[in-house]
Amino acid sequence: MKIIRRSFLGLATVSALALMTGVALAAGEKITVITPYLSQPGTQFYVEAFQEKAKANGWDVNVVDTKGDVAAVISRLEDAANQKPAAIVINVDPSQVTAGLEAAKAAGIPVFGMDAGASPLLVTNVTSNGYSMAADTAAYVSNRINGKGNVIMFIFEAFPPVQQRGIIADTIFKNNPGIKVIDHVTPDVKDGGIADSRAKMEAILAAHPEKGSISAVWAAWDQPALGALQAIEAAGRGGEGIVITGIDANPEARAAIAKAGNFEASMAQDFKGIGAKVAEYVKRKLSGEAIKQSVIYVPTRLITSANVAE
Repeated sequence: MKIIRRSFLGLATVSALALMTGVALAAGEKITVITPYLSQPGTQFYVEAFQEKAKANGWDVNVVDTKGDVAAVISRLEDAANQKPAAIVINVDPSQVTAGLEAAKAAGIPVFGMDAGASPLLVTNVTSNGYSMAADTAAYVSNRINGKGNVIMFIFEAFPPVQQRGIIADTIFKNNPGIKVIDHVTPDVKDGGIADSRAKMEAILAAHPEKGSISAVWAAWDQPALGALQAIEAAGRGGEGIVITGIDANPEARAAIAKAGNFEASMAQDFKGIGAKVAEYVKRKLSGEAIKQSVIYVPTRLITSANVAE
């Protein structure tokens, strides 16, 4: 019995040491974050939130910004695979960087999506529910214009979370026979998206000069909505009642909504919540937990002039 007890105690001691080792390994880990979209406010918020949690965990985080160059993410992933960090976090369409993800997989490095897309090459992807956000804002537009009128859509199909929004909004607009989407606009996002969206909206306004010829602008994120707002105001058409909606509810969008002008609504994403949740799942994975969910949603809410100050 003494021999058995000693063996049991020995195993318990080994298990405790293993747990302590796991905690020690978690501290000081190197984590690489790669994104081409750091110029976007939302990306900045969740990267900062991730960094805050990482600091609390004692991790060393390297943020790589490819400045709008999606193709460059592949080589940055390959570089990271050679450097062998404990984990990699990406904010990009995983289907566009498969070669880089394969390199990380071959190196045995777990990769997490931070508002990216779902992929079997990712441990999990933490994001907002783009389907519901698009449905809420498209329904808002449909109701505000009483189910009839011409709508401009600002979309971005190169990024899955945003591409999904466009599909859902389009479907809702098509379900209203009186609504016609007269243009699908994809702005250049290298400078954030506002300037090019304004330029493209100016051209649309010039092509449709009649009052009432445009009823609403639906944007898949806030930057195009803000650019469209600038164009409408500069053209002196702010009084036509053109309804504008965005998604993200970033500070500039909230300020515009608070003025109770054309920009009427946006969806508030919990960007800090996304970044923090990614850090949580990185920690859980590094601690040996098997992550079963391929996509994890963080809650959102509709922001209008009625609740923008909350």
